[in-house]
Amino acid sequence: MKTNVHNALFGLAIGDALGVPVEFKTRAYLKQFPVKTMMAYGTHHQPKGTWSDDSSLAFCLAETLSENYDINAVGQKFVQWKDEQIWTPHGKVFDIGIQTRSAITYLSHIFRKSDYDAITYLKYETDEYTNGNGALMRILPLLFYIKNKSIDEQFDIIKEVSSLTHGHIRSALSCLIYLKLAEHIVNGLSLEKAYNATRIIIKEFFCDNKISDYEVNMFSRLVDYDISLLDENQIKSSGYVLHTLEASFWCLLNSKSYEETVLKAVNLGEDTDTTGAVTGGLGGLVYGYEAIPNEWINALARKDDITNLCDKLYNNLKRN
Repeated sequence: MKTNVHNALFGLAIGDALGVPVEFKTRAYLKQFPVKTMMAYGTHHQPKGTWSDDSSLAFCLAETLSENYDINAVGQKFVQWKDEQIWTPHGKVFDIGIQTRSAITYLSHIFRKSDYDAITYLKYETDEYTNGNGALMRILPLLFYIKNKSIDEQFDIIKEVSSLTHGHIRSALSCLIYLKLAEHIVNGLSLEKAYNATRIIIKEFFCDNKISDYEVNMFSRLVDYDISLLDENQIKSSGYVLHTLEASFWCLLNSKSYEETVLKAVNLGEDTDTTGAVTGGLGGLVYGYEAIPNEWINALARKDDITNLCDKLYNNLKRN
């Protein structure tokens, strides 16, 4: 049986794997040579179906949640991925962002010293230039733990998890908006109604929690306006968290199938694997596992391990 957990994690990993071979390619290049299906080699010289650190860290989070929610355990999984190559597609870490590498190295230091209190201080990051998309890319499994909790409780948990690598409030708010849309989709709303409901509740959250006008304005195109109405040339696809979040919503709202959604995301260029992963996770929830081309699923590295992880996470959350 395929569940929303399968829809989300396979959707994410497929989008990631589609983007890996063309990471860093420009939009102009991809207009001329668009991605149309799963490809091999390319940027990182990896086999077809290889996913990146985006999926690896999402799987680390999912594996922890399949046992229990424990922020230290999540951080330790991330360290194991970097140092021991757990949840890598082929037994070796081949792609890791600068900020993510630095943050996980610091987590290693914390755990070696057993200074677990230090984890709680990570969420007070004030440098807005630390807002890469490395928290957003891996946050989707948290949906299944926090869904239907109050938004304030959700945000507290999201900020704790996102801060393991990206402690600024903008990253946490990006993750909140992303997971709110995902939650509304899982709860049965159409995509358009889910987006409208997300905009309403996020506006209320900003007001109730006195989020600074400076930060609120950063999300204006997503929350105050309809992001889907923008032209493609107004959508950016760099490694900046807001660019990835906006691109994922724009691709989803301007597509009619899973395949169209993820190919649109990847062909925006630049940070193709992460844009593909973040968009693909939502696309999986909207269209379902069965909508993903079988050819792509069969090519995916460690397909059976991912299926087993999805089963384990679903069964643990069902029990609890």
